[in-house]
Amino acid sequence: MRKLLLAILGLGAVLAQQISPQGIIVNPVPTDLQVKVWVDKDPGKRGGAVYQIGEPIFIYVNVNQDAYVYLFNINADGKIDPILPNAFERGNFLRAGETRRFPPEGARYRYTVTGPEGEDRILAVASKRPLSLGEILDVERNQVRVQGAEGLARALSIVIEPIPDKDWVTDVARYFVGRVTAPPPTPAAATLVVDSRPAGAEVYLDGRLSGRTPVSLQVNPGRHEVELRLSGYQPYRVTVNPRPGERVQVFAQLVSEPRQGTLAVTSSPSGAEVYVEGALRGRTPLSLSLPEGRYAVELRLSGYEPYQATVQVRRGETTRLDVRLNPISRTGTLLLESSPTGAEAYVNGAFRGRTPLRVTLEAGLHEVRVLAPGYGEYRAQVEVRPGESVRLYVELVPVRAVLELYLNVEARVFLDGEEVGVAKGGYLRLEAPFGEHELTLVAPGYRTLVQEIRVTGNQVLRLTLRPL
Repeated sequence: MRKLLLAILGLGAVLAQQISPQGIIVNPVPTDLQVKVWVDKDPGKRGGAVYQIGEPIFIYVNVNQDAYVYLFNINADGKIDPILPNAFERGNFLRAGETRRFPPEGARYRYTVTGPEGEDRILAVASKRPLSLGEILDVERNQVRVQGAEGLARALSIVIEPIPDKDWVTDVARYFVGRVTAPPPTPAAATLVVDSRPAGAEVYLDGRLSGRTPVSLQVNPGRHEVELRLSGYQPYRVTVNPRPGERVQVFAQLVSEPRQGTLAVTSSPSGAEVYVEGALRGRTPLSLSLPEGRYAVELRLSGYEPYQATVQVRRGETTRLDVRLNPISRTGTLLLESSPTGAEAYVNGAFRGRTPLRVTLEAGLHEVRVLAPGYGEYRAQVEVRPGESVRLYVELVPVRAVLELYLNVEARVFLDGEEVGVAKGGYLRLEAPFGEHELTLVAPGYRTLVQEIRVTGNQVLRLTLRPL
């Protein structure tokens, strides 16, 4: 074929007498593998089909077993053109019993007879293994690197030599090339070429399935609706309006269809705000359609603690998230300790016990008072937060007064059993904490004096010891 793209098939026959099914490659042993090749005007292979120059031609091939098939057209002038594989048709593997036509339905190329006039032959080679034809065939340029039947036979013999004899076979179809006197009329139909990335998309023309991309369609001039469908991708739609004889191309870059799943969120109580990846999506109960993947989900409801989780959404599945919200605690704990211990504790003016003390309080600010005899009063405001504990440690400061003692003799002075000084000349000045105390006076030759006193401020005490 001289051209392959709206291809021109140059077909001739100078070597007619030298070519036969075994005249190019002779298989030395019989084989159960069979291949049959024929043209559309000669399905019975009688060899009398005649094609006029400018007329289209279709080639058919069939195998009785799974095989790789290679087709060559040997023109009347010895030029050899590839039929299969070619720049547009690289798949040359046929299943057992399969019949394939070239060009196939909807192909992007066609074969047209151009001459020279004479007898042309089509050689079919079938092999159970793929053949390495790099030295013979340039598929990209659609060229055969050898010329003439003998050159092709020698080249193919070298390629087939490593293949077991029972694993390959050949066949030949012949036809004649003539000439027409008048050019064919210009077709009124238009050509619609549809392709996509990725390929293989179903092409619907005006709602009817018409092939898969890439495909070339003959259509009537006028408006047509074209739709492409491919599993996993979004449909592609376009309207075309070709004129008579016009060639219109449609290329679709198909967009992947999101892999969707469902996230169903419920809560107790309901009505909680649902945030997905930080964005508010609604309130529970809620069902969302999301692309598959991992998502951070948060539920918020006034008076309840926030809830956070990470969920996995899978394609075609429903991920369920059922949440029981926990109420926000409105109380906290105050742990009150003091030195010395046993101090009276008042909260908001009410006596709550003696230190150390643990008190449950409503959240908020509270006034705390701590009292102990002989110590200064402690006051503070304490904030208690919901669900938290706050510790308050109080170091009470002793409160002291000045006592002046006037005695009738010089004596040793004891306060609460501890000696605090000697009243020389009958006088002693000392300090004592507020509160109840035991005062003891001891002097030689005098009776020991023991007296309970209450210190509420500075005092002057005049005491007399009696002789023994």
